[in-house]
Amino acid sequence: MIKLFRVDHRLLHGQVAVSWYGAVSADCILIANDDVPKDPIRKASIKMAKPSGSKLVMQSIERSIESLNSGITDKYKLMIIVESINDAFRIISKMNHKPETLNLGGTKETSKTRILAPSINVSAEDEKQLNKLIMQGVKVEVQQVSTSPIKVVKENDLSTE
Repeated sequence: MIKLFRVDHRLLHGQVAVSWYGAVSADCILIANDDVPKDPIRKASIKMAKPSGSKLVMQSIERSIESLNSGITDKYKLMIIVESINDAFRIISKMNHKPETLNLGGTKETSKTRILAPSINVSAEDEKQLNKLIMQGVKVEVQQVSTSPIKVVKENDLSTE
């Protein structure tokens, strides 16, 4: 069961490990990212942030999709963390059972992004992908930590260009 599906460009760090893991009563964290499984330094730093007693899995996007669709993850109270809106879109678009909610926690600012909410920077492509997810019935919300107010992202918050 997916307890939290979160976009956070920092992946697993103290804020996620302390605030979110306990708040959603997860027992397994899936880091879905194409670079992390091949990068020993990033893997080591993510392992250091892992809450004690939790299971931590780091897989590519495609392998994560396979695991989610196979049912092997069904026995866990799962917290999925991806680095970007594009990664979330890639996974959710191919999932047999879509999550009810996508949590936006932090995305990088670039020259091609605009601020959607504090710490949430979106490109035109991100906005298209978020709109598609909203149209598929996925609730998109911005919430930095589990105790902060939730901002629900609506279609009219996103550019239609």
